[in-house]
Amino acid sequence: MSKVVVISGHPNLESSNTNTVILDEVSSQLEGVQVRRLDQLYPDYQINVDEEQKALLDADIVVLQFPFYWYSVPALLKKWIDDVFSYNFAYGSQGDKLKGKDIILSFTVGGPEESYDPLGYNHFTIEQLIKPLQQTAYLAGMNFVKPIYTHRMVYIPGVYNDLDEVQGRAREHADKLIEQVNELLNSPAKAINRFIQQWFADFDVLPDDSERFTRYLTNDVKLVMTDGEYLGHEGFRDWYQTARSTFKPDCQHIVEQVSIQELSATQHQVELRVRLIADSYPESSLKGESINLLVNESWKVSISDDQAIQIQEYIVTPVDG
Repeated sequence: MSKVVVISGHPNLESSNTNTVILDEVSSQLEGVQVRRLDQLYPDYQINVDEEQKALLDADIVVLQFPFYWYSVPALLKKWIDDVFSYNFAYGSQGDKLKGKDIILSFTVGGPEESYDPLGYNHFTIEQLIKPLQQTAYLAGMNFVKPIYTHRMVYIPGVYNDLDEVQGRAREHADKLIEQVNELLNSPAKAINRFIQQWFADFDVLPDDSERFTRYLTNDVKLVMTDGEYLGHEGFRDWYQTARSTFKPDCQHIVEQVSIQELSATQHQVELRVRLIADSYPESSLKGESINLLVNESWKVSISDDQAIQIQEYIVTPVDG
């Protein structure tokens, strides 16, 4: 998985004195980053939607890197958003594919900071002008991270700015972006979210080996399931055998909501809403019925400095109706 995908929206990156510097710094200093240069990939503006959506699905963090053109994104990047953030992908009844991913707007601004003020010649603040992009992120269920932008990023020889100063500001911009990405990648909340995704992906398979799960449970873990209470690893194994004899493999756990609260530096409370879609065995208590069950789950987890996660308490409650 490419944890970070950077979408470069400059329509002619070779002509840029700043976006090129930022992308070079990011590429050399961040691991697991994929930079997608739209100007090279789509000089004809014909976006390969499947390829772009796949790149987003494979990422935890999405960075839109672009120059601020006429108070918005360049036309190439706007076309990319229009095509890629499609119905039932980014929005709509099944459009949850980007939900929970972080999105960072990283852009260069030609004008000085004082011009983006009610009394300046641009009249509006940067934060006001990017509201449509912020709402786009919200509609897609993404986490809108504080944008990174830098002013005075245009160089016109003999007219405006000095090239060394402009590129120096670009390197400072890149440092801020790299720091922000690393903080997101290494945050406890991000680690817990990754763990949740893997936990339920494993459950969908219903593997023979329960050790795949018990290694993430404390020895005295308390589990309260819909059919009763279980304690420790042995209790989990008993419950898991019942689950495996009831449900067929290749079920679906769809995480509809996640809320993570920090209790201390090492402990977090996790509240989830999860939908289980599964087929049962004819000889089970469900007698071969297919189920679509919505539950609330409440986890108490600990996380170590190296982001190893242990579940201390796991409580499942069916949602009425």
